[in-house]
Amino acid sequence: MARRVIWTILLLTSSSVPGLGQQSTVKSDPYAPLRFFVGSWRGDQNGQPGHGTAERTYAFVLNDRFLQENNTSTYPPQEKNKSGEVHHDMGMIGYDKARKKFVFRQFHVEGFVNTYVEEEGSDTKKMVFTTENIENVAPGRRARETYLILNENEFIERFELAEPGKDFALYSEAHLKRMPQQ
Repeated sequence: MARRVIWTILLLTSSSVPGLGQQSTVKSDPYAPLRFFVGSWRGDQNGQPGHGTAERTYAFVLNDRFLQENNTSTYPPQEKNKSGEVHHDMGMIGYDKARKKFVFRQFHVEGFVNTYVEEEGSDTKKMVFTTENIENVAPGRRARETYLILNENEFIERFELAEPGKDFALYSEAHLKRMPQQ
């Protein structure tokens, strides 16, 4: 009788404590690598259009299924760019369950729409996205966005372009710092 009571207690205890009588199911967060970006950022930007500044915001939208990015890059008039330039773009990064990769769709004020796919080997400190399609440009052009996380409050974003049949060349690089929450 005592043995039966002990077995009953063990069975009841093991079935109610995760890891003893049953497997605990913990859902992984596919968006974990992107959570770093949430917030407002500002920094210097250099490249073919000259020297300027970049301002970015990142926020999860649509039931936290997409990371929305808004960017303004401002290049004042300078030797390299006599009339100056203000560039706006916005993007949405989602997780493609079938490919098990992030897909980044970026919409530019000039009418370009870039669809990037996360490259193999991306990790929590370096994420690389290469276009699989660019709308409203000559066929064969490619673009690449690389994000290098320096620390919890800084990252570098490299934007590269490639003409048909050529290697990528740096177009611009931004060094962004997290802005304090207001």
